[in-house]
Amino acid sequence: MLAEILPRPAPVAPAEYRQRRRVLMAQLPLGAAVLLPGASQVTRSRDSEYAFRQDSDFYYLTGCTEPDALLVLVPGRDAGESILFCQDRDPLLEAWTGRRLGAEGALKVHEVDQAFENSERSSRLRELLQGCETLYLPLENGEAMALAETQFAHAQANRRRVGTAVRGFVDVASLIHEQRLVKSEAELALMRHAAAISARAHRRAMQAVRPGMHEYQLQAELEHEFVYQGGSGPAYSTIVGSGENACVLHYIENNSPLQNGDLVLIDAGAEFELYAGDITRTFPVTGRFNDAQRALYEVVLRAQEQAVQAVRPGISLADIHAGVVQELTAGLIELGLLEGELEARIQDEAYRRFYLHSTSHWLGLDVHDVGTYRLDADTPRLLAPGMVVTVEPGLYLPDESDIPQEFRGMGIRIEDDVVVTSTGNEVLTSAVPKQVAEIEALMAKK
Repeated sequence: MLAEILPRPAPVAPAEYRQRRRVLMAQLPLGAAVLLPGASQVTRSRDSEYAFRQDSDFYYLTGCTEPDALLVLVPGRDAGESILFCQDRDPLLEAWTGRRLGAEGALKVHEVDQAFENSERSSRLRELLQGCETLYLPLENGEAMALAETQFAHAQANRRRVGTAVRGFVDVASLIHEQRLVKSEAELALMRHAAAISARAHRRAMQAVRPGMHEYQLQAELEHEFVYQGGSGPAYSTIVGSGENACVLHYIENNSPLQNGDLVLIDAGAEFELYAGDITRTFPVTGRFNDAQRALYEVVLRAQEQAVQAVRPGISLADIHAGVVQELTAGLIELGLLEGELEARIQDEAYRRFYLHSTSHWLGLDVHDVGTYRLDADTPRLLAPGMVVTVEPGLYLPDESDIPQEFRGMGIRIEDDVVVTSTGNEVLTSAVPKQVAEIEALMAKK
Protein backbone atom coordinates (compact mmCIF):
# COMPACT_ATOMS: atom_id res chain seq x y z
CA MET A 1 0.00 0.00 0.00
CA LEU A 2 1.34 3.42 -0.93
CA ALA A 3 1.90 5.93 1.86
CA GLU A 4 -0.37 8.93 2.27
CA ILE A 5 0.62 11.96 0.20
CA LEU A 6 0.47 15.21 2.14
CA PRO A 7 -1.58 18.00 0.48
CA ARG A 8 0.64 20.70 -1.02
CA PRO A 9 0.32 24.29 0.19
CA ALA A 10 -0.28 27.13 -2.24
CA PRO A 11 2.84 28.70 -3.76
CA VAL A 12 3.85 32.28 -3.00
CA ALA A 13 1.70 34.54 -5.20
CA PRO A 14 3.25 36.89 -7.80
CA ALA A 15 1.82 39.84 -5.88
CA GLU A 16 4.02 38.98 -2.89
CA TYR A 17 7.15 38.92 -5.05
CA ARG A 18 6.16 42.33 -6.44
CA GLN A 19 5.76 43.70 -2.93
CA ARG A 20 9.18 42.37 -1.93
CA ARG A 21 10.75 44.20 -4.86
CA ARG A 22 8.92 47.40 -3.90
CA VAL A 23 10.17 47.17 -0.32
CA LEU A 24 13.73 46.76 -1.55
CA MET A 25 13.52 49.64 -4.03
CA ALA A 26 12.05 51.93 -1.37
CA GLN A 27 15.35 51.66 0.53
CA LEU A 28 17.52 52.79 -2.38
CA PRO A 29 18.78 56.35 -2.79
CA LEU A 30 18.02 58.43 -5.87
CA GLY A 31 20.00 57.38 -8.91
CA ALA A 32 20.44 53.77 -7.77
CA ALA A 33 19.58 50.49 -9.49
CA VAL A 34 19.86 46.80 -8.60
CA LEU A 35 21.60 44.08 -10.61
CA LEU A 36 20.83 40.60 -9.25
CA PRO A 37 21.80 37.49 -11.27
CA GLY A 38 20.24 34.11 -10.74
CA ALA A 39 22.30 30.93 -10.52
CA SER A 40 23.78 29.11 -13.51
CA GLN A 41 23.84 25.43 -14.36
CA VAL A 42 27.04 23.75 -13.10
CA THR A 43 28.75 20.89 -14.96
CA ARG A 44 29.11 17.71 -12.96
CA SER A 45 31.18 15.74 -15.46
CA ARG A 46 31.37 16.07 -19.24
CA ASP A 47 27.78 16.15 -20.53
CA SER A 48 26.03 15.85 -17.16
CA GLU A 49 25.18 18.67 -14.77
CA TYR A 50 24.37 19.02 -11.11
CA ALA A 51 20.69 19.39 -10.31
CA PHE A 52 19.94 23.09 -10.70
CA ARG A 53 19.12 25.10 -7.60
CA GLN A 54 18.23 28.78 -7.91
CA ASP A 55 20.07 31.47 -5.97
CA SER A 56 18.02 32.15 -2.84
CA ASP A 57 18.12 35.96 -2.97
CA PHE A 58 17.14 35.99 -6.64
CA TYR A 59 14.32 33.51 -6.00
CA TYR A 60 13.07 35.55 -3.04
CA LEU A 61 12.49 38.56 -5.31
CA THR A 62 11.22 36.76 -8.43
CA GLY A 63 10.03 33.18 -7.84
CA CYS A 64 11.90 32.34 -11.06
CA THR A 65 13.55 28.90 -11.17
CA GLU A 66 15.25 29.10 -14.59
CA PRO A 67 19.06 29.28 -14.78
CA ASP A 68 21.01 32.23 -16.19
CA ALA A 69 18.36 34.84 -15.40
CA LEU A 70 18.97 38.43 -14.31
CA LEU A 71 16.77 40.83 -12.35
CA VAL A 72 17.23 44.58 -12.83
CA LEU A 73 15.41 47.05 -10.60
CA VAL A 74 15.33 50.71 -11.63
CA PRO A 75 13.18 52.73 -9.18
CA GLY A 76 11.03 55.38 -10.81
CA ARG A 77 11.58 54.22 -14.39
CA ASP A 78 8.54 55.20 -16.46
CA ALA A 79 8.63 52.11 -18.68
CA GLY A 80 8.72 49.77 -15.67
CA GLU A 81 10.84 49.32 -12.55
CA SER A 82 11.24 45.50 -12.55
CA ILE A 83 12.97 43.98 -15.56
CA LEU A 84 13.74 40.26 -15.92
CA PHE A 85 16.19 38.79 -18.42
CA CYS A 86 15.79 35.08 -19.12
CA GLN A 87 17.03 32.33 -21.43
CA ASP A 88 16.20 32.67 -25.12
CA ARG A 89 13.51 30.46 -26.58
CA ASP A 90 15.27 27.84 -28.73
CA PRO A 91 13.11 24.96 -30.04
CA LEU A 92 16.11 22.74 -30.77
CA LEU A 93 17.64 23.09 -27.30
CA GLU A 94 14.24 22.84 -25.65
CA ALA A 95 13.81 19.40 -27.24
CA TRP A 96 16.78 18.30 -25.12
CA THR A 97 16.49 20.33 -21.93
CA GLY A 98 12.82 21.25 -21.60
CA ARG A 99 10.64 24.24 -22.37
CA ARG A 100 11.85 27.72 -21.47
CA LEU A 101 9.65 30.63 -20.50
CA GLY A 102 11.14 33.19 -22.84
CA ALA A 103 10.31 36.86 -22.45
CA GLU A 104 6.60 36.43 -23.11
CA GLY A 105 6.28 33.59 -20.63
CA ALA A 106 8.28 35.43 -17.97
CA LEU A 107 5.92 38.41 -18.20
CA LYS A 108 2.91 36.16 -17.76
CA VAL A 109 4.26 33.88 -15.01
CA HIS A 110 6.30 36.32 -12.91
CA GLU A 111 4.35 39.51 -13.59
CA VAL A 112 7.40 41.75 -13.90
CA ASP A 113 7.09 45.08 -15.69
CA GLN A 114 9.27 44.04 -18.62
CA ALA A 115 11.08 40.89 -19.74
CA PHE A 116 13.75 40.32 -22.36
CA GLU A 117 15.72 37.32 -23.51
CA ASN A 118 19.43 37.14 -22.75
CA SER A 119 20.43 37.80 -26.36
CA GLU A 120 19.29 41.40 -25.75
CA ARG A 121 20.97 41.75 -22.37
CA SER A 122 24.06 43.79 -23.33
CA SER A 123 22.27 46.42 -25.36
CA ARG A 124 19.26 46.67 -23.04
CA LEU A 125 21.38 47.06 -19.89
CA ARG A 126 23.04 50.17 -21.27
CA GLU A 127 19.65 51.69 -21.89
CA LEU A 128 18.22 50.62 -18.53
CA LEU A 129 21.14 51.93 -16.49
CA GLN A 130 21.56 55.24 -18.33
CA GLY A 131 21.71 57.98 -15.72
CA CYS A 132 22.28 55.53 -12.88
CA GLU A 133 25.00 56.58 -10.42
CA THR A 134 25.07 53.66 -7.95
CA LEU A 135 24.66 49.96 -8.63
CA TYR A 136 23.44 47.71 -5.83
CA LEU A 137 24.53 44.11 -6.40
CA PRO A 138 25.83 41.06 -4.50
CA LEU A 139 29.52 41.99 -4.30
CA GLU A 140 30.59 38.37 -3.71
CA ASN A 141 28.94 37.25 -6.96
CA GLY A 142 31.47 37.11 -9.80
CA GLU A 143 28.86 37.39 -12.55
CA ALA A 144 27.27 40.42 -10.91
CA MET A 145 30.64 42.13 -10.56
CA ALA A 146 31.53 41.43 -14.19
CA LEU A 147 28.21 42.94 -15.36
CA ALA A 148 28.65 45.96 -13.13
CA GLU A 149 32.23 46.58 -14.22
CA THR A 150 31.20 46.38 -17.87
CA GLN A 151 28.49 48.96 -17.28
CA PHE A 152 30.91 51.13 -15.31
CA ALA A 153 33.48 51.05 -18.12
CA HIS A 154 30.85 51.85 -20.74
CA ALA A 155 29.44 54.72 -18.69
CA GLN A 156 32.87 56.20 -18.04
CA ALA A 157 33.74 56.04 -21.73
CA ASN A 158 30.51 57.86 -22.63
CA ARG A 159 30.28 60.18 -19.67
CA ARG A 160 30.35 63.42 -21.66
CA ARG A 161 27.61 62.25 -23.96
CA VAL A 162 25.23 60.80 -21.37
CA GLY A 163 25.91 63.37 -18.64
CA THR A 164 25.98 60.95 -15.68
CA ALA A 165 27.81 57.69 -15.08
CA VAL A 166 28.03 54.84 -12.62
CA ARG A 167 30.20 56.03 -9.74
CA GLY A 168 30.26 53.04 -7.44
CA PHE A 169 28.92 49.69 -6.27
CA VAL A 170 27.12 48.84 -3.02
CA ASP A 171 26.39 45.39 -1.62
CA VAL A 172 22.65 44.68 -1.90
CA ALA A 173 22.81 41.45 0.12
CA SER A 174 22.28 43.00 3.55
CA LEU A 175 19.09 44.78 2.41
CA ILE A 176 17.62 41.58 0.97
CA HIS A 177 18.66 39.54 3.99
CA GLU A 178 16.90 41.86 6.41
CA GLN A 179 13.69 41.27 4.43
CA ARG A 180 14.21 37.51 4.36
CA LEU A 181 14.66 37.30 8.11
CA VAL A 182 10.93 37.69 8.85
CA LYS A 183 8.77 35.18 7.00
CA SER A 184 5.35 35.90 5.53
CA GLU A 185 2.33 33.65 6.07
CA ALA A 186 2.85 32.17 2.58
CA GLU A 187 6.46 31.34 3.44
CA LEU A 188 5.49 29.81 6.76
CA ALA A 189 2.98 27.54 4.98
CA LEU A 190 5.81 26.23 2.78
CA MET A 191 8.08 25.79 5.79
CA ARG A 192 5.39 23.87 7.67
CA HIS A 193 5.17 21.55 4.69
CA ALA A 194 8.95 21.10 4.49
CA ALA A 195 8.89 20.31 8.21
CA ALA A 196 6.01 17.84 7.82
CA ILE A 197 7.84 15.97 5.04
CA SER A 198 11.02 15.94 7.13
CA ALA A 199 9.10 14.64 10.16
CA ARG A 200 7.59 11.76 8.19
CA ALA A 201 11.05 10.82 6.96
CA HIS A 202 12.47 10.73 10.49
CA ARG A 203 9.61 8.58 11.74
CA ARG A 204 10.15 6.25 8.80
CA ALA A 205 13.85 5.94 9.64
CA MET A 206 13.07 5.14 13.28
CA GLN A 207 10.81 2.31 12.19
CA ALA A 208 13.14 0.99 9.47
CA VAL A 209 16.39 0.83 11.46
CA ARG A 210 17.86 -2.50 12.55
CA PRO A 211 21.33 -3.81 13.40
CA GLY A 212 23.30 -4.85 10.31
CA MET A 213 21.95 -2.07 8.07
CA HIS A 214 24.37 0.56 6.83
CA GLU A 215 23.99 4.26 7.49
CA TYR A 216 23.43 4.89 3.78
CA GLN A 217 20.39 2.61 3.86
CA LEU A 218 18.79 4.84 6.49
CA GLN A 219 19.77 7.81 4.33
CA ALA A 220 17.88 6.18 1.46
CA GLU A 221 14.76 5.76 3.63
CA LEU A 222 14.85 9.46 4.53
CA GLU A 223 15.49 10.81 1.06
CA HIS A 224 12.90 8.50 -0.51
CA GLU A 225 10.27 10.13 1.70
CA PHE A 226 11.51 13.63 0.84
CA VAL A 227 11.01 13.07 -2.89
CA TYR A 228 7.92 10.87 -2.60
CA GLN A 229 6.18 13.74 -0.79
CA GLY A 230 7.05 16.25 -3.52
CA GLY A 231 10.23 17.76 -2.10
CA SER A 232 13.22 18.36 -4.35
CA GLY A 233 15.35 16.18 -2.08
CA PRO A 234 17.47 16.97 0.98
CA ALA A 235 17.91 20.60 1.97
CA TYR A 236 21.52 19.81 2.91
CA SER A 237 23.78 16.77 3.00
CA THR A 238 22.03 14.12 5.09
CA ILE A 239 23.88 13.12 8.28
CA VAL A 240 23.43 9.55 9.53
CA GLY A 241 26.06 8.97 12.20
CA SER A 242 25.99 5.79 14.26
CA GLY A 243 28.17 5.06 17.26
CA GLU A 244 31.25 7.26 17.44
CA ASN A 245 30.40 8.80 14.02
CA ALA A 246 27.75 10.86 15.83
CA CYS A 247 30.57 12.84 17.47
CA VAL A 248 31.55 14.28 14.06
CA LEU A 249 29.21 17.25 13.74
CA HIS A 250 28.98 17.26 9.93
CA TYR A 251 29.54 13.56 9.29
CA ILE A 252 28.23 12.75 5.79
CA GLU A 253 30.15 9.63 4.74
CA ASN A 254 27.20 7.50 5.94
CA ASN A 255 29.00 4.24 5.10
CA SER A 256 29.33 2.42 8.45
CA PRO A 257 27.25 -0.56 9.55
CA LEU A 258 24.75 -0.04 12.38
CA GLN A 259 25.89 -1.96 15.43
CA ASN A 260 23.73 -3.61 18.07
CA GLY A 261 23.79 -1.40 21.17
CA ASP A 262 24.76 1.85 19.40
CA LEU A 263 22.87 5.09 19.08
CA VAL A 264 22.35 6.64 15.64
CA LEU A 265 22.13 10.38 15.13
CA ILE A 266 20.20 11.60 12.07
CA ASP A 267 20.33 15.25 11.01
CA ALA A 268 18.23 15.57 7.86
CA GLY A 269 15.62 17.82 6.32
CA ALA A 270 13.62 18.07 3.12
CA GLU A 271 13.66 21.02 0.74
CA PHE A 272 10.24 22.06 -0.56
CA GLU A 273 9.84 24.99 -2.97
CA LEU A 274 13.41 25.90 -1.92
CA TYR A 275 12.47 26.17 1.79
CA ALA A 276 14.37 23.94 4.22
CA GLY A 277 13.35 21.58 6.95
CA ASP A 278 16.02 20.72 9.54
CA ILE A 279 15.49 18.01 12.15
CA THR A 280 17.88 16.01 14.32
CA ARG A 281 16.91 12.98 16.33
CA THR A 282 19.06 10.42 18.15
CA PHE A 283 17.77 6.95 18.92
CA PRO A 284 19.01 3.41 19.66
CA VAL A 285 19.59 1.01 16.77
CA THR A 286 17.85 -1.76 18.72
CA GLY A 287 14.88 0.41 19.72
CA ARG A 288 15.73 0.49 23.44
CA PHE A 289 18.01 2.94 25.26
CA ASN A 290 20.42 1.45 27.78
CA ASP A 291 20.91 3.19 31.13
CA ALA A 292 23.91 5.33 30.11
CA GLN A 293 22.32 6.33 26.81
CA ARG A 294 19.09 7.27 28.56
CA ALA A 295 20.91 9.32 31.21
CA LEU A 296 22.90 11.38 28.69
CA TYR A 297 19.91 11.70 26.37
CA GLU A 298 17.75 13.10 29.17
CA VAL A 299 20.34 15.80 29.87
CA VAL A 300 20.21 16.95 26.23
CA LEU A 301 16.41 16.64 26.09
CA ARG A 302 15.93 18.74 29.22
CA ALA A 303 18.13 21.50 27.79
CA GLN A 304 16.40 21.32 24.40
CA GLU A 305 12.88 21.50 25.82
CA GLN A 306 13.71 24.47 28.03
CA ALA A 307 15.33 26.23 25.07
CA VAL A 308 12.25 25.67 22.88
CA GLN A 309 10.03 27.08 25.63
CA ALA A 310 12.28 30.15 25.80
CA VAL A 311 11.71 31.08 22.13
CA ARG A 312 9.51 34.20 22.11
CA PRO A 313 9.60 37.84 21.00
CA GLY A 314 12.12 40.02 22.80
CA ILE A 315 14.65 37.32 23.70
CA SER A 316 17.98 36.82 21.92
CA LEU A 317 19.51 33.61 20.66
CA ALA A 318 22.47 34.37 22.91
CA ASP A 319 20.11 34.26 25.92
CA ILE A 320 18.71 30.91 24.78
CA HIS A 321 22.23 29.53 24.26
CA ALA A 322 23.27 30.64 27.75
CA GLY A 323 20.35 28.71 29.24
CA VAL A 324 21.35 25.60 27.28
CA VAL A 325 24.96 25.88 28.46
CA GLN A 326 23.76 26.03 32.06
CA GLU A 327 21.53 22.96 31.68
CA LEU A 328 24.12 20.88 29.83
CA THR A 329 26.91 21.80 32.23
CA ALA A 330 24.75 20.91 35.22
CA GLY A 331 23.94 17.57 33.61
CA LEU A 332 27.60 16.83 32.86
CA ILE A 333 28.48 17.49 36.51
CA GLU A 334 25.60 15.31 37.67
CA LEU A 335 26.84 12.41 35.50
CA GLY A 336 30.44 12.83 36.69
CA LEU A 337 31.71 13.96 33.30
CA LEU A 338 32.74 17.33 34.76
CA GLU A 339 33.78 18.16 38.32
CA GLY A 340 33.43 21.25 40.47
CA GLU A 341 30.94 24.06 40.85
CA LEU A 342 28.47 24.83 38.08
CA GLU A 343 29.38 28.52 37.65
CA ALA A 344 33.09 27.74 37.63
CA ARG A 345 32.68 25.19 34.84
CA ILE A 346 30.58 27.64 32.84
CA GLN A 347 33.15 30.41 33.33
CA ASP A 348 36.14 28.29 32.30
CA GLU A 349 34.09 26.78 29.42
CA ALA A 350 34.98 23.23 30.38
CA TYR A 351 31.68 22.18 28.78
CA ARG A 352 33.07 23.10 25.35
CA ARG A 353 34.92 19.81 25.21
CA PHE A 354 31.49 18.17 24.87
CA TYR A 355 29.35 20.97 23.35
CA LEU A 356 31.14 22.60 20.44
CA HIS A 357 28.44 24.57 18.62
CA SER A 358 25.76 27.19 19.16
CA THR A 359 22.18 26.28 20.00
CA SER A 360 20.36 27.96 17.12
CA HIS A 361 20.53 29.33 13.60
CA TRP A 362 18.05 31.03 11.27
CA LEU A 363 16.06 28.78 8.93
CA GLY A 364 14.36 29.59 5.62
CA LEU A 365 15.37 29.47 1.97
CA ASP A 366 18.80 28.36 3.21
CA VAL A 367 19.22 25.82 5.98
CA HIS A 368 21.62 28.24 7.68
CA ASP A 369 19.51 31.17 6.62
CA VAL A 370 20.58 34.76 6.16
CA GLY A 371 20.40 37.60 8.65
CA THR A 372 22.81 38.91 11.26
CA TYR A 373 22.67 37.68 14.84
CA ARG A 374 23.88 40.99 16.26
CA LEU A 375 22.87 44.57 15.42
CA ASP A 376 26.35 45.68 16.43
CA ALA A 377 29.23 44.37 18.52
CA ASP A 378 27.39 45.03 21.78
CA THR A 379 23.76 44.46 20.79
CA PRO A 380 22.30 41.03 20.04
CA ARG A 381 19.28 40.91 17.74
CA LEU A 382 16.04 40.20 19.58
CA LEU A 383 13.58 37.67 18.21
CA ALA A 384 10.42 38.98 16.54
CA PRO A 385 7.27 37.31 15.17
CA GLY A 386 7.86 35.61 11.83
CA MET A 387 11.47 34.65 12.47
CA VAL A 388 12.24 30.93 12.25
CA VAL A 389 15.05 29.31 14.22
CA THR A 390 16.38 25.88 14.99
CA VAL A 391 16.94 24.72 18.57
CA GLU A 392 19.60 22.00 18.64
CA PRO A 393 21.72 21.37 21.73
CA GLY A 394 23.93 18.30 21.77
CA LEU A 395 26.62 16.46 23.68
CA TYR A 396 29.51 14.64 22.03
CA LEU A 397 31.73 12.45 24.20
CA PRO A 398 35.01 11.33 22.60
CA ASP A 399 36.30 7.78 22.95
CA GLU A 400 39.08 8.78 25.34
CA SER A 401 40.45 7.13 28.47
CA ASP A 402 39.28 9.78 30.97
CA ILE A 403 35.65 9.33 29.91
CA PRO A 404 33.71 6.63 31.79
CA GLN A 405 33.52 3.53 29.59
CA GLU A 406 29.74 3.53 29.34
CA PHE A 407 29.72 7.04 27.80
CA ARG A 408 32.66 6.82 25.42
CA GLY A 409 32.02 7.60 21.77
CA MET A 410 28.44 8.70 22.37
CA GLY A 411 26.95 11.62 20.43
CA ILE A 412 23.44 12.98 21.01
CA ARG A 413 21.70 15.96 19.36
CA ILE A 414 18.01 16.91 19.34
CA GLU A 415 16.80 19.60 16.94
CA ASP A 416 13.45 21.21 16.16
CA ASP A 417 12.33 24.06 13.87
CA VAL A 418 10.55 26.84 15.74
CA VAL A 419 8.60 29.89 14.51
CA VAL A 420 8.47 32.97 16.72
CA THR A 421 4.85 34.06 17.14
CA SER A 422 3.32 37.14 18.76
CA THR A 423 2.59 35.17 21.94
CA GLY A 424 5.47 32.68 22.01
CA ASN A 425 6.33 30.06 19.45
CA GLU A 426 5.12 27.29 17.16
CA VAL A 427 7.17 24.10 16.85
CA LEU A 428 7.01 22.95 13.23
CA THR A 429 8.63 19.56 13.83
CA SER A 430 6.74 18.23 16.84
CA ALA A 431 5.45 15.25 14.84
CA VAL A 432 8.76 13.45 15.43
CA PRO A 433 8.91 11.94 18.94
CA LYS A 434 11.76 12.92 21.22
CA GLN A 435 10.66 11.60 24.61
CA VAL A 436 12.39 8.30 25.38
CA ALA A 437 9.13 6.41 25.89
CA GLU A 438 7.62 7.80 22.68
CA ILE A 439 10.68 6.90 20.61
CA GLU A 440 10.75 3.37 21.97
CA ALA A 441 7.01 2.95 21.40
CA LEU A 442 7.27 4.09 17.76
CA MET A 443 10.28 1.90 17.10
CA ALA A 444 8.45 -1.10 18.55
CA LYS A 445 5.92 -0.77 15.66
CA LYS A 446 8.43 -1.86 13.02
